[in-house]
Amino acid sequence: MSQEIATARQMWWLLEPIHAVLYYAPVAFDHAQRLGYRVETRWPSYFAWRAAPLGAVDADTVTTAFYSFDPHMVAEHIPAAWNTATPQQILTARLSAIDHFYRDTPAQLPQAAALARRAAEAADVHDRPLAAANTAQPWPDEPHLVLWQAATILREHRGDGHLTALRDHDLDPVESLVSFASVGAAPPEVFTSRGWSQQQWDAARERLRTRGLIDESGQATDTGHQVRAAVEHRTDELAATPWRALGADTATLAALLRPVLDKAVGAGVLPTRSTLGIGMRFTRP
Repeated sequence: MSQEIATARQMWWLLEPIHAVLYYAPVAFDHAQRLGYRVETRWPSYFAWRAAPLGAVDADTVTTAFYSFDPHMVAEHIPAAWNTATPQQILTARLSAIDHFYRDTPAQLPQAAALARRAAEAADVHDRPLAAANTAQPWPDEPHLVLWQAATILREHRGDGHLTALRDHDLDPVESLVSFASVGAAPPEVFTSRGWSQQQWDAARERLRTRGLIDESGQATDTGHQVRAAVEHRTDELAATPWRALGADTATLAALLRPVLDKAVGAGVLPTRSTLGIGMRFTRP
């Protein structure tokens, strides 16, 4: 693995959990409930929080941008989310939730925030809808909020690139999850959160088996492992531009992020098994 690829992946491991507390922290659910969203599960607020930068878009737009969710699941939440609160109200509430979560983080936040912002502003967001939508949001003033917004732009920049890599390797939304499960990223039951039926999952497994990517048991073949490795390598390549621009300061940022990462992980709200496929690397980047 080249140093550039290794750096892109390491920074993902560091930044993903810093961003992801939005979807799991009790304070975020509190804010969502105040807006009027149901909080029995995380999905009403998840779709609201993550899609709000796009504006009051329709379900097809969110389905395309999110990719791995069953369209019927998306349609359960979008566009209904905009009837509960406007995208601007949601954006204001999500920053308030993040403010409550990170405001007392013991870190050299101004320096970390400045470096992360430099990296985020170097990201090419052409044809990357979620990264572009988050880049279009005004920067907050407080360093912990600047850092979180930069982390959000960078993780969506990587995520948009990941979808390009999946499409380039002819993996449709459900196939992308089946192939991810086949290499042990997480047990198949974890991926059921994306809303696909057992029939759809089984059909995707059969398509991948026919292509020689998985075997009868659902485990990746050598070819399947090669395809997934190629997808991840291409994802890292497409995510490398911000870190190339930041150069040697990337290592400084990585060190400065440790207290923020410890805050995110130490809260105990993040899952150790998820569709992110990084599992316990949340705690050992």
